Formats: sequence, C-alpha cells, structure tokens
Amino acid sequence: MKRYSNKIAVSFFSLILALSLINCKAVDNANNKQKGAVIGATGGAILGAIIGNNVGKGGNGELGAVIGGVVGGGAGILIGNKMDKQAQKIEEEISGATVERVDDGIVVTFDENSGVYFDTNKSNINTASQTTLNKLAGVFQEYPDTNILVVGHTDSVGDESYNMTLSKNRANAVTNYLTNKGLSSGRFTTNWFGETQPKYDNTTAEGRAKNRRVNVAILPNQQMIENAEKEAQQN
Repeated sequence: MKRYSNKIAVSFFSLILALSLINCKAVDNANNKQKGAVIGATGGAILGAIIGNNVGKGGNGELGAVIGGVVGGGAGILIGNKMDKQAQKIEEEISGATVERVDDGIVVTFDENSGVYFDTNKSNINTASQTTLNKLAGVFQEYPDTNILVVGHTDSVGDESYNMTLSKNRANAVTNYLTNKGLSSGRFTTNWFGETQPKYDNTTAEGRAKNRRVNVAILPNQQMIENAEKEAQQN
C-alpha cells in the first residue's frame, strides 16, 4: 500500500508554522560532505524514514550531513511546492513504491514486494527493476535541481559482513544504473547499512522481505535553494 505524506517545517517572521499535508527517504567520498554542507544542518526526519527505528542509535554522522536540514521562510515554501510536484510525479509513474514527503525532501522505499528488488544473494538489476528505474530516471531528468541519496539494506539472514557487502553492491547497482541513463554522477551519494538498520521484524518472513530494501532520498540542491531564496525576496 502506498503511503504519501508531507511534513514541512517553515519559519516565517519569527513564528514557526508547522504544515502537515498528506498528498500521495559509510559515505563514498569527500564530494558527499560538500553536498551536505550546501544543503544545511541536520535531517533527522529523513534519516528516520531511511533507517527506521534505529535513528539516533549510533547512526552515521556523514549521512546526516548529506541529507541536510530544512530551509525556512518563503524559500522553504517554494521548495516544498516543487518537491510536492516531484513526489506526486514519482507516485503516478511508479506503482507499489512507498513515497513520502519528509521535510524538504522525498523518500522512496522499494522492498522485495514493490518496484526495485533483488533475487536472493544477487545484486544485479533484474528486468522488472529496470522498468521501475527507467521511470525514476525520467523523473530525475525532468527535475534536475536535486541531489539523490541511494541507501541499501538487507535482512538479518546470513553473515553480517556478507550482508554489508551485499547491501553495498545493491545500492551501487541502483546508482550505476541511473547514472548510465545519463544522470550526472555528481547528483548521487551512495550508502549502505547491511543488516544493521532494520525497519521491520526480522523474525518474520514478511519483516525480512521489507528489510531487503533500497531507499532513494531526493533533496533540493544548492541551485534550487538559491533560486527559491531569490524568488522569495522578490515577492
């Protein structure tokens, strides 16, 4: 079942306006830190949507920096409107995925029962997943002013170190597939957690299937932020 939620925190004239609208997620290199620096401070809500109940339990400081924080004021409202449209487009194009609007970003979750999934112990992109990723690539091309975070997870079956590598390979497979569709590699950050960040109960078959997941978080890049700030100042 698709879940599409919108949570935007906006600061305006020293008052905080909380909007909640329901309409329809180890960092590789130094460039990732640079992306985080231009986005903002912390992205706890998006981090929670990606790693679930374990947010705050150790975590990954670099990942939090990449996700960034919420842009306030009129610029935040403009960014929110743009991200709303992109989230709605993803939900229209890709059935079965969970699409969430969280803060200034979008979190898309694919598990074994929807969208992008992998055969047991495999990390190659299968035919069904290619169809979904082709649609997602089309949306990313339509909305170029965003950065994209791809995060891989596994269930707890098997050796922990093996699962860490498996989640790395699966996350990289998704990133590589999308960049091979002509998307700039500079937009992407790839991360993986193996079995360490389950969102569901690994003692059940259903929970394990949901934990074998890939999250895609879509975040406003510096260009979108600057354009929104200029537009807000003109209004």
